[in-house]
This record gives sequence, C-alpha cells and structure tokens, in this order.
Amino acid sequence: MTFLPKLLLLVLLAFPATILMKGPAVAAQDATEDEEAEAGEEDVVDDATAEDEDDEAEVEDDENTELTEEKEEEEEPLVGEVNASPNADTTILFVKGEDFPANEIVKFLLGFTNKGSENFVVESLDASFRYPQDFQFYIQNFTALQLGLVVPPGRQASFEYSFIPAEPMGGRPFGLVINLNYKDSNGIMFQDAVFNQTVTVIEREDGLDGETIFMYVFLSGLGLLVIRRRPAPKVEMGTSSHNDVDMSWIPAETLNHIMQSRRDRASPRKRNQKRSAGSDE
Repeated sequence: MTFLPKLLLLVLLAFPATILMKGPAVAAQDATEDEEAEAGEEDVVDDATAEDEDDEAEVEDDENTELTEEKEEEEEPLVGEVNASPNADTTILFVKGEDFPANEIVKFLLGFTNKGSENFVVESLDASFRYPQDFQFYIQNFTALQLGLVVPPGRQASFEYSFIPAEPMGGRPFGLVINLNYKDSNGIMFQDAVFNQTVTVIEREDGLDGETIFMYVFLSGLGLLVIRRRPAPKVEMGTSSHNDVDMSWIPAETLNHIMQSRRDRASPRKRNQKRSAGSDE
C-alpha cells in the first residue's frame, strides 16, 4: 500500500518534466519546418527570377536579331531598282560653272565611256529638281532628251543638255538629279545618276524686269495725264486801237509832224512823185 502513493507521486513529478522536454522539441521542429518552407519559397523566387532573366535575354537577342535583319534589308538593293553598269563611266561638265540662275539657260556636257566588251545603247537623258529633304518628291521636271545612240566597246560619246530653272525658284535650294539611261546588248536597262546634289538657284539681279518696266510706263502715262489737264496760263494782250491812246502829253508840233508823215506814206500821189523824182536823178 505504501508503494502505490510513492508511484503516484513519481508519476505526477515525471509527467510535467516530460511535457517540458517535449515542448521545445516540438517548437524546434516547427521552427525547422518554417525555415525549410522559407528556403523553398526563396528557391522558387530565385528560380522565377532566373526564368525572367532568361526571358529578357531571349527578348533582347530577338530584338538584336530583328535590328540586324532590318539593317541587312536596308543595305540590300531593292528588287527592280536600276543601277549603273560597272562597264561604263560617265562624266559631267557645266559650261558656265555650277551656277544656276533663275529664268536663264543652264547648259552642261555629259561624257559616256564604254569599258566593256559589248555595245551599249544610250536611250535618254533627263534632269529634274527635287525637294532637298526628300529626293523622291519632284519640284520641276525637265523634258527628257531622247538619244538612241549605240556606243561600241572602247568608244566614247558626249551629249549636250540644257534647261531653264523657273523664275519663282530663285534664292532657294533644290536637289538636282541628272540621270543617263542606257542598256546593253541583252536589253538589260541601266541608269546612272550622273549628278545628284543639292544646289541653290540664284535669284536674278537685273535692274529692268517686267514689273519695273510696267511701273515706269504707268508713271509716265500718269504724268502726261496730269500735264494735259492743267489749265493754260492767261496772257494779257494790249489794245490795238489808236483811239484809246492818250496823246495829250505829246507836243502839238511833233504830233502834227507825225500825222503828216503818215498821210504822206498813205497817199499814192506822194509815192508816185517820189518814184518819178528818183527816176529823174
């Protein structure tokens, strides 16, 4: 009987100790599980970050590849574009220098040399003014010169062409494009841009242009009209009647002498006497 109480007391003392010992172990186990979960989450985050970096790298590689392909496409000539033949040379010479006065004739000479072993047929020569920021837009297109000249191998040919820049284009820059069109014996067409530069059309400095002449003619007509409408000046005329002349201030003897002289001149008898006297002498 005495053993049972002692056993009971021992159980009561040992049970709390067992609980205290198991509590930290469970807590430690829970902490370990949390750490493992966090580590797993970190691994997932690292994997997701790595995948995103790989995706970005792939996108950058794709963009670089696309840019490279675009550059290669830009460098490659367009399908159907006409270029110059490597077996032909062209030269150009402006007769009056590279000055382009408005409303005046601009003349140049173009030389063509056949360096190949086949004939070339020079078809036409054309020139045009283009928009300086984009040469695809035409501003003034000049008449094409039709040639149809055969140039044998090793031979040269020269052509003369002239054009007149429009007067309103004076003082402005334009793109001047001069093309020579020719083909070989197989009928393959070639086009050589002999001149392809931006030039400035010089404004005319003539003193007598159409507007100035019209202004002078208008002012001259206006001046003549004013002169014709001006009233003529009045001129006072003296009287021609002797009755209105006051002779009271002349002495009587002088006045009688003057009147007698007038009568003698007016009398035909006195004139005849004078004539007969002259003939007697």
